[in-house]
Amino acid sequence: MITSVLVANRGEIACRVFRTCREGGIRTVAVHSDADANALHTRVADTAVRLPGAAPSETYLRGDLIVKAALGAGADAVHPGYGFLSENADFARAVLDAGLVWIGPPPEAIEAMASKTRAKKLMGIEALSEVTADDLPVLVKAAAGGGGRGMRVVRELAQLDAELTAARAEALSAFGDGEVFVEPYVEGGRHVEVQILADTHGTVWALGTRDCSLQRRHQKVIEEAPAPGLDDLTETLYDLSVRAARAVDYVGAGTVEFLVADGKAHFLEMNTRLQVEHPVTEAVFGIDLVALQIQVAEGAALENHPPRARGHAVEARLYAEDPAGEWAPQTGTLHRLTVPDGIRLDTGYTDGDPIGIHYDPMLAKAVAHAPTRAEALRRLSGALEKATVHGPVTNRDLLVRSLRHEEFTAARMDTGFYERYLADLTAPAADPYAPLAAALADAHGRSRFGGWRNLPSGPQTKRYLMAGTEHEVHYRHTREGLTADGVRVVHADARLVVLEVGGVRRKFEVTRYDDQVFVNATALTALPRFPDPVAERAPGSLLAPMPGTVVRVSEGLAVGAAVRAGEPLLWLEAMKMEHKISAPVTGTLTALYAAPGRQVEVGALLAVVQQT
Repeated sequence: MITSVLVANRGEIACRVFRTCREGGIRTVAVHSDADANALHTRVADTAVRLPGAAPSETYLRGDLIVKAALGAGADAVHPGYGFLSENADFARAVLDAGLVWIGPPPEAIEAMASKTRAKKLMGIEALSEVTADDLPVLVKAAAGGGGRGMRVVRELAQLDAELTAARAEALSAFGDGEVFVEPYVEGGRHVEVQILADTHGTVWALGTRDCSLQRRHQKVIEEAPAPGLDDLTETLYDLSVRAARAVDYVGAGTVEFLVADGKAHFLEMNTRLQVEHPVTEAVFGIDLVALQIQVAEGAALENHPPRARGHAVEARLYAEDPAGEWAPQTGTLHRLTVPDGIRLDTGYTDGDPIGIHYDPMLAKAVAHAPTRAEALRRLSGALEKATVHGPVTNRDLLVRSLRHEEFTAARMDTGFYERYLADLTAPAADPYAPLAAALADAHGRSRFGGWRNLPSGPQTKRYLMAGTEHEVHYRHTREGLTADGVRVVHADARLVVLEVGGVRRKFEVTRYDDQVFVNATALTALPRFPDPVAERAPGSLLAPMPGTVVRVSEGLAVGAAVRAGEPLLWLEAMKMEHKISAPVTGTLTALYAAPGRQVEVGALLAVVQQT
């Protein structure tokens, strides 16, 4: 029997595995980088072991250090989570060679399937060896790992070499393996997958389908189970998935992924690990996949048939990112995160935790289950709308709008959903009365009258930045209390403002963290009454859009070089993704402050291009 489990991972998935372990009476061991020294997964584990450094290559990708940590902490089993080393056959062998239990598939199965190139050959599919213009568009893809890292869509042949280089660098950083391959890119398809679970006694379960078509940067955003509208294709997907598992003598939890287009299923890959979206399958089948993983690792046999599916579940990934700003990841403090009762929230953060630059920007996964798909969508969208998310910019509003979009509610979505609708889904829709509510809450108790006078007091002015636009509001102190033009102030204190607008009373909950103010779901920044002069940047300045590390500079780039508008100049790595920084105008590079390895803060000056 397993008595102690080390999770070779971090954040949300480590916390989720620990939860099942605690319920089963199993002791837990965490590993952590220096950047994660006080992270939630470190705090909730019974024991924690430091991996010196911050970069994944120094810490969570060091299998030798993780095995040493497991032995030193007295663990008798290792759960890999997802990402990092979860699909690394050498790591699985090292765990087994150390006399530990590996809560995952055999190394040989990982080796056969974790490399997408080998998996495709096993399924009779060959990658493109030479790419011509007739093959476009194509997809450059990392052979190892997942999560959209190391993936690029190429629509012009001239861009292929640069995208291959970028994909290799990103894959090497995320997975420790820079192998990439090229395959045809199928437009307008749906991303559908089948959850499988196999034991050591020859039983393989196909635990339903999931639709994961809503993606950004080839990384999933919203997932649901079962995948709607597959009709007769479901049994075909089951048969192909079970066949893939049996072909490699698979054991444990895994996922077989397909692209469904024109009524046909195109095999993509088999992920030999637990998926981020596994909670929707758990909700529909009423099971705990982590508990079943542990039982299978202990040698237990599965029932001949899986439990019966009930209802529909949908999951949304809450990211610290700006969808309107090219999905740029955001950093800062997560002041508060709560969702209404009845919603499952898997997270690696608690109130007050910092969100740094080193790892994926996912804050949490919110999951709703209901008897029907329509009810599940309504339940999750309503819960996210009412959720308290105080901290950096997130994709919360995008999630709510996506769940309510007519193409999604009618199950007509495909992987190009955000390419078509991103502008509409990210259009500013902040509450116009939020700045006034913030000003009235801030004014509560600040002004005291030593006596009244016949002359009315002058209006007070407050300025706020909301959705990128500056708003100025005015209010007045009178003997009757606070007043504002055109709006009746029913109540105002530091936390709650009630306004009557057109005969309708509206409540505004106000929370302030220094200059950051949240009014219901609207985020504002309080601006100073007399703004300080701001030093102007030279025209053509390239500023870092996020904190991160300069990983590459365009080959041969130097001061004095001629550059074209849109030409890539350098690449930043932040939160495990590469971000391209391009020339804003056609002209001459007059300054270059970026060099590989340099860490920069948001707004740092990277280069200057003088327009010609």
